[in-house]
Amino acid sequence: MRYSIPMTQAFHERPLTRRHFLTGCALAAAGCTLGRADPAAAPAATPLHEALFYEKTGGLGVRCGLCPRGCVIPPGRHGFCRARENRGGTLYTLVYGRPIALNVDPIEKKPFFHVHPGARAFSLATVGCNFICAFCQNYDISQAAPGDVAAPLRTPAEIAQSARESGCGLLAFTYTEPTVYYEYMADCARAARDLGLGSVMVSNGFISAPALAALAPLLTAVKIDLKSFSDSFYRETCGGRLQPVLDTLKRLTAGGTWTEVVTLLIPTLNDNDDEIKRLAAWMARELGPQVPLHFSRFSPLYRLRNLPPTPYATLQKARALAMKEGCQFVYIGNAPGLGGEATACPACGKVVIERLGNRVEANRLKEGHCPDCGKKVPGLWS
Repeated sequence: MRYSIPMTQAFHERPLTRRHFLTGCALAAAGCTLGRADPAAAPAATPLHEALFYEKTGGLGVRCGLCPRGCVIPPGRHGFCRARENRGGTLYTLVYGRPIALNVDPIEKKPFFHVHPGARAFSLATVGCNFICAFCQNYDISQAAPGDVAAPLRTPAEIAQSARESGCGLLAFTYTEPTVYYEYMADCARAARDLGLGSVMVSNGFISAPALAALAPLLTAVKIDLKSFSDSFYRETCGGRLQPVLDTLKRLTAGGTWTEVVTLLIPTLNDNDDEIKRLAAWMARELGPQVPLHFSRFSPLYRLRNLPPTPYATLQKARALAMKEGCQFVYIGNAPGLGGEATACPACGKVVIERLGNRVEANRLKEGHCPDCGKKVPGLWS
């Protein structure tokens, strides 16, 4: 079954209503693996923070320029992501300083396999997303609106300090779509940099060129979910478009930002051999063969509970096809022990990093080089 989400629908119309959302899950419950921010101390009112990347359209209307959706928002209304609202001709972010999830994760969980192996990342998210993916694993917060959940105020300086005190060398903007809390993310990244910490973003890549250009210098690395190589998949299953995501990937790699790509393989929807080969060939040609590609195993949830988990054979075949198309580093995720988790030297083929799931079992790299042949392995290692 495919879920059609017409791109022509009004910015304020969403297939998932608040009633539907609240019926399907209990936000107060800690049923997810995320570490939730304790709402007990949340003040009644949220300090207003003006949004970036918008223009006035006349009659107190505004056009948001944060993502390619370009919502035109009348006074008193919000954009598609529900995280930005027009109040009297000024666009405000409704989620600044309001993290709904805080957790310490291994960097491999994001997944980043070529960024400081074994490092821990202080991870955070607010509610909201500019996609409505039918397979979202964090739909209970990504599809929530700011008014659905009380979250305590945490300033960027407090976030950075908490990260340092937890022993993390990185902040990770993850779980939901960081683009919708852009202003908060950018200020947190600056605060982290002031303390000597790096920042990584886990994103769907649906962000405007000006917003990305201003953000990229603040980031250590970016992981992009390339959800499919089919525009119809993006439109019908995610409520987005493919080309802006491809453009984001090209801008990131051309600008020198370390980038990794993840594709969740969903049975019958995006797992056919032809699409996998086209995706991998495009990556090797347009981004370079050194960009890691992760194929992750799908598990039935949210609106796609009718589909089975991805067969192991599909993941193994996808990896082989992608490597044949020229991708040097192709991994398998969400299937610990299946293989396809180790990093091998692109020259001699010897394993330089062994992993089991999100755990690094052994790291033989010597200052980023293969200890056997001396070849430099692309990545951020020190």
